[in-house]
Amino acid sequence: MFERLYLFLDELGQIGILTFDFFRHALRRPFEMRPLVDQLDSVGYRSLNVVNLTAIFSGMVLALQMGQFLAKFGAKIYVSRIMGISLLREMGPVLAALMIAARVGAGFTAELGTMKVTEQIDAMRALATSPIKKLVVPRVLATILMMPVLTVIADAIGLFGGLVISVTQLGVSGNYFYTSLVQNVTLGDLMSGLGKSIFFGYLIGIIACFKGLSARGGADGVGRATTSAVVAASISVLISDFFLTKLFLEL
Repeated sequence: MFERLYLFLDELGQIGILTFDFFRHALRRPFEMRPLVDQLDSVGYRSLNVVNLTAIFSGMVLALQMGQFLAKFGAKIYVSRIMGISLLREMGPVLAALMIAARVGAGFTAELGTMKVTEQIDAMRALATSPIKKLVVPRVLATILMMPVLTVIADAIGLFGGLVISVTQLGVSGNYFYTSLVQNVTLGDLMSGLGKSIFFGYLIGIIACFKGLSARGGADGVGRATTSAVVAASISVLISDFFLTKLFLEL
């Protein structure tokens, strides 16, 4: 037990050091845009399918379950109000982050882990090239920048799924769904979700890069690091969501 606690605290310390190095190199010139653009494409555009698919079916299920429950009290017309707040504040950013942790986090770890075990990282250092500047900065920065964008898209797609179910299954008119949503959802609800998504992006990116740079033991070690990165990033998203929710509710 104490050994696991020691290893956990040691990893936290190393992630803290990597975070410091990330900000130090991110603010240092020259700024290389090509690697960042490539990672923005990988994190953002190539993740749209899985994020949209998750969002639309989650929105449909949420509307269906909530509508059936509210119908018992004759209040199914209010489904858009509850659904809008739930998606914007919680489900949109969290579901998008979990999908990115699974897809992008695993990819980052596998890429960097393979470079680590094949000694490409050591070769970069031998050539006086910083692997943090070349590899970590564009990946973490791309994840931080794209998470709010993916969250907004997930929110919109999820609400569209809820609208479809409300109209076809619950008998709520599309005009009333939209009007009720606009009247009851505030800008603060949207900003709360976007604020969370920025922090989620940082967690996913930095944990994935750390696990990749720490991989050892050949292909088997890369596999273990990838699995560990996805689990650690997903758990970190869920735990941090609780504290961020508590923080935003008190602001």
